[in-house]
Amino acid sequence: MADLGLYTYQEEVVERALQRENTIICLPTGGGKTRAAVYVAQRHLETTPKAKVVVLVNTVHLVGQHHDNEFKPYLGRNYTLVPVSGVCEEKDFFGKVVQESDVVICTAQILYNALTNMEENKHVELSDITLLIIDECHHTHKESVYNKIMGCYVEKKLKGKQKLPQILGLTASLGTGGAKTPENAVEHVLQICANLDSAIVSTKNYASELKKRVPRPIKTFDIVEKRPEDPFGDHLKTMMQLIHEYMNLPPDIKLRECGTQEYEADVVLLEQRGVREKNRVLAQCALHLRQYNNALLINDTLRMMDAYRSLDDFYITKVTTAIDGTDLFLVGVFQENQIELKTLARDSRYENPKMFKLESTLLKQFGPSEKSKGILFSKTRKSIHCLHDWVLTNEALQKAGIKAAILTGAGNGISYMTQNEQAETIRNFRNGTLNLLIATSVAEEGLDIPECNLVVRYGLLTNEIAQQQASGRARAEDSQYSVVAQKGGPEVRRELINEYLEELTGKAIATVQDMNRHEFCRKITELQTQAVICRKVLEGHKKERRSLNTAASIQLLCRNCFMPVASGSDIKLVDNVHYVNVNPDFRRHYKVGGQVTLQRSFEDWEPGCKIRCNNGSCDMEWGFEMKYKKIALLPNIAIKHFALETPEGSMTVKKWKDVTFTVEDFSFEEYCQANIPDIFD
Repeated sequence: MADLGLYTYQEEVVERALQRENTIICLPTGGGKTRAAVYVAQRHLETTPKAKVVVLVNTVHLVGQHHDNEFKPYLGRNYTLVPVSGVCEEKDFFGKVVQESDVVICTAQILYNALTNMEENKHVELSDITLLIIDECHHTHKESVYNKIMGCYVEKKLKGKQKLPQILGLTASLGTGGAKTPENAVEHVLQICANLDSAIVSTKNYASELKKRVPRPIKTFDIVEKRPEDPFGDHLKTMMQLIHEYMNLPPDIKLRECGTQEYEADVVLLEQRGVREKNRVLAQCALHLRQYNNALLINDTLRMMDAYRSLDDFYITKVTTAIDGTDLFLVGVFQENQIELKTLARDSRYENPKMFKLESTLLKQFGPSEKSKGILFSKTRKSIHCLHDWVLTNEALQKAGIKAAILTGAGNGISYMTQNEQAETIRNFRNGTLNLLIATSVAEEGLDIPECNLVVRYGLLTNEIAQQQASGRARAEDSQYSVVAQKGGPEVRRELINEYLEELTGKAIATVQDMNRHEFCRKITELQTQAVICRKVLEGHKKERRSLNTAASIQLLCRNCFMPVASGSDIKLVDNVHYVNVNPDFRRHYKVGGQVTLQRSFEDWEPGCKIRCNNGSCDMEWGFEMKYKKIALLPNIAIKHFALETPEGSMTVKKWKDVTFTVEDFSFEEYCQANIPDIFD
């Protein structure tokens, strides 16, 4: 078996776990948390009869990464290890996999599904597991799947059930959970400890060794003065004012400053109100104002041309879908100003000064003879695509030898990456084919990214955990952590607040570690009891909400044209995931578009074509058809594209779980009998 030689600080933090205590190991990014967990798992397997280790991660990519790079090299020769994620066939007989393996590494959702699925080959009990390792365990809160799993654990514990797994949590920081005072920060740390039924452990005696092993980067604020003139942004605001005047806003509505997150929140609520009141003027104007506000936000962070293109892309789809005079007016406002906007966007005199500062920040680290590696963090997938285009077309950056690639979360859709694309990008970064990753928050935690000379945060407003994890990526000697921001801007304020919160987190953890053992256990049990009661009350409220109306009393209306298209009783739930309309008459309300392509395949279904509203020129996207068990063609619809007409009035919801009626489970047999009777003859 390969030697797992630990540093002294790692030996310190695993000590209580080796004594079979539930513990949370808190070490910074690069401190070797996972290696410490492998060591605990190895000792557990050697000393525990019928040992069964399950490692939980929160992204699919980490399943393979932990299996291939961490657990298999040290445990693979003597034990059976199986990685399982949503893209693996093993998920369909997960119960059997757990029975026949020594170590299972899986996404948390896979285990939660197994705990709640009673089918023999799929079901798992917590008592089947002897050691449960939870990676990035600071996510064990609120409605997260980690907390749902630990909710099952805590309920069993409070009922006195003895056969439960040992818990080992891993994190770089627990954060303060939004707390700003020492007392509330301590309460947050205790709540995470209660959720994980664990004590928290960080190094006390070997902090200097850890600091030497994981040095902090040199932090700089690369500050830029406010843009002296912004005719492009000013012109956008003038266009928004035209829309404000057309809307004839009710006197009780006050919109905050254009180009801010607050304004976006205001117009989101305005659109919802317009839908509830069946006021298309209000609803449509709010939707378009959100696009203009988004363009202002892009203009503040990226190039003017990026902001222009975001609007142009939006209006390309709107030109042919006008329903009434409101649509004609809104499209007309853009078309009448389009040439001037494009001309302003191309005028280099008014370009965003943040981009020039970002360029100089990168050029300080990169050069033809430099061997630097860096990560540029930005907020959205759209922004990193724009930044990537900027790097590729920037002559100075290309001369400096910057070879950049995008790194986003894995998922389905044009702006996501596949698991293989993620792995390939990281591999190329490791071997030097690439030297700059332009990434969303996916690169902040978990992914096995080599140490960097430079980490840049650009246009980001995140919490102290994300900031700490991003900073931890700059681990090379004399590395730099740069915040590129406007003088006095929100990014600088947030960064300084996060520094205070990081310090507050450290003090809160120290306070909890120093608590009297009896007092700690008393407090944890108290918090766990409260959490179980709250969960029961919340479940009761959800059931009550879902029984407010009968399904037959609900009408679904297209959110764009307000045409009634379905009854709530037409909707059924397939495999606890997909909400489909089983009424054959629904097909006359939609038209079929392009084929939906997903990055993975599924056991019982495959995607078909997109579906859109067929009322006149509405063309609102509703979802897509799915072929279920190779027989049933079912319209899979997203509730966010519809309004609900209820006995109490109109309403909108983002997710199906928030509707005020009960959706019954789909019966494949009943569907076939009603729609394909020949197969039963």
